[in-house]
Amino acid sequence: MDPRLQNILDRDAIHEVLVRYATSLDDRDWDRLASCFADDAVADYGTGVFEGPEAIVGLCRQMLEPLEVSQHLLGSFEITATGEVATSRCYFHAQHVRQGLAGGASLIVAGTYEDSLRSQAGKWLIQKRRLIVSWRDGNPKVLEP
Repeated sequence: MDPRLQNILDRDAIHEVLVRYATSLDDRDWDRLASCFADDAVADYGTGVFEGPEAIVGLCRQMLEPLEVSQHLLGSFEITATGEVATSRCYFHAQHVRQGLAGGASLIVAGTYEDSLRSQAGKWLIQKRRLIVSWRDGNPKVLEP
């Protein structure tokens, strides 16, 4: 296959796994979320480092299950794939809603995801994820346990 075509296909597949991550969060589909990560994945969400899909999904589940709804939007993708490894950077804008809290029901968090990915058995997987918060607006209690 032409290397340029392979690069386009790889970048498209990486884009798909990043979008699948976001929609899995909002759908509360924990198995699909786990399928986005390599077995040795590491994620730094600013609250500590979590190792392996089970720990990463466990944190996401703890944060999101109490909510009525969330919506994670991604944009401004920068994806570089070279052979079996890749890096990506994209912005996120995440709306979180939890009714019944003093101080308001909504929290918006926006920032950047920085990722390292690898191709394994023909599938692109997130190997390392770093979340960098740029700004927040709303009630921080929305994401408290």
